[in-house]
Amino acid sequence: MNKTIRRASVFCLLMVLALLVRATWVQAYEARALADDEHNRRNTIAQYAQPLGDIIVAGSPVTGSKETDGDDLRYKRTYTQGDLYAAVTGYSSQAYGATQLEGIYSDVLDGTDDRLKNPADMLTGERTDPGDVLTTIDPDVQKAAYEALGDDRGAAVAMDPESGRILGMVSSPSYDPSDISGTTDGDAWQRQKLLDDTSKPLVNRALRQPLPPGSTFKLVVASAALENGLYGSVDEPTDSPDPYTLPGTSTVLSNENPSAPCENATLRTALQYSCNNVFAKVAADLGQDKLKAMADAFGFDTEELDVPVRASQSVYPTGMDKAQTALTGIGQFEVTATPMQMAMVSAALANGGELASPHMVSKVTDSDGSTLQEFPDSDTERVVKASTAKQLRSAMVTVVDEGTGSNAKIDGAEVGGKTGTAQNGVDNSNTPYAWFTSYAKDDSTGKQVAVAVVVEDSGAARSEVSGNGLAAPIAQKMMKAALKG
Repeated sequence: MNKTIRRASVFCLLMVLALLVRATWVQAYEARALADDEHNRRNTIAQYAQPLGDIIVAGSPVTGSKETDGDDLRYKRTYTQGDLYAAVTGYSSQAYGATQLEGIYSDVLDGTDDRLKNPADMLTGERTDPGDVLTTIDPDVQKAAYEALGDDRGAAVAMDPESGRILGMVSSPSYDPSDISGTTDGDAWQRQKLLDDTSKPLVNRALRQPLPPGSTFKLVVASAALENGLYGSVDEPTDSPDPYTLPGTSTVLSNENPSAPCENATLRTALQYSCNNVFAKVAADLGQDKLKAMADAFGFDTEELDVPVRASQSVYPTGMDKAQTALTGIGQFEVTATPMQMAMVSAALANGGELASPHMVSKVTDSDGSTLQEFPDSDTERVVKASTAKQLRSAMVTVVDEGTGSNAKIDGAEVGGKTGTAQNGVDNSNTPYAWFTSYAKDDSTGKQVAVAVVVEDSGAARSEVSGNGLAAPIAQKMMKAALKG
């Protein structure tokens, strides 16, 4: 054979081999990456080719699917009472993706999760019937929180102290996910100004908006004082001058009520009247390391708090001087907390000092109702001794029965709580935040609930902003609904 022809034949053969190797590489190694690429529209078409599975509340779906008109995306997501449950479900949008439970369990809800497939489906790659996500939400508690918050900007969380089940989660202002579930809903997105709205309706404030917790943090400080032996009981007088000057400064820390009996007050009295001098002095005496250890035991500084939606980190700061440490004792300086975190504080005290892992999904099922994944109710960690929790519950009851939390009272129930009014802005130049964290226990059934509420802005005058005036009534309605259910 002619040498030139032989060389050309070898070259062509090598080119064919190279093409075969490349094709094999793409099919064997790059197929998954190409299939999962966000720009691959086939994935979106397949996702919405059939009705999605549902997110379930108390046995009833709060989501649905409906057929579209002439689009290659055959079905779109719908929501029942979308505004009410937006902080739970998130949204599933053909144009904007999915968030929260919709995003976390998207593979289950669209039928692509491998756990839904039988061996034949695994071989053929056939899409299976979608599964469902069952939540722990109590619709009565959810509705009570949503209606009580109304037009106020803020958030509320309720949980079962013993099981960790989240019974209600509301963020206000809310939005209706149905309005943005299709491909041509850009006008609705713009009309509602969901991204540009300064009130941030897309942010789940209950989980993702850490704010200064104000005097509600005094429960953590009181826990640290008892656990570290600084004081033997909530009824032992403290060493707390009034007025109190921050260590190393000339700054005098005042109390909201100048006539309150705060000088050398017991922890019970200091919680009842929310005495700043007592808790600032306790914080300075304990030091930041002991306070941080106590805060972290309650869940502060946890980077991966998944319920299963990830909560933003609540923070107890470090590297402070003594004056700054004193300010953390009243929930100021750089202390931040989410409503979820402050609900966890009350829940741990209500549960005898043990913190149950908070969660708002009870199980994930396939289309036949068989369980794919279940979330236990018994996963707890010891935060404080049972005796410490008992003393602080007693002091929290005093706050409600005789102190600053009177608007949380419920007939026939033991209710304990702590109010907070947290500074907002430089030199408290903006409207303060109103907080309330609490627990309630039905005297006859023993049923319990823990709640935290923050009102960022109610439109009320600064002089009318207080935890008892704005946040406690919301918590009271939520607790009442939970105990009745």
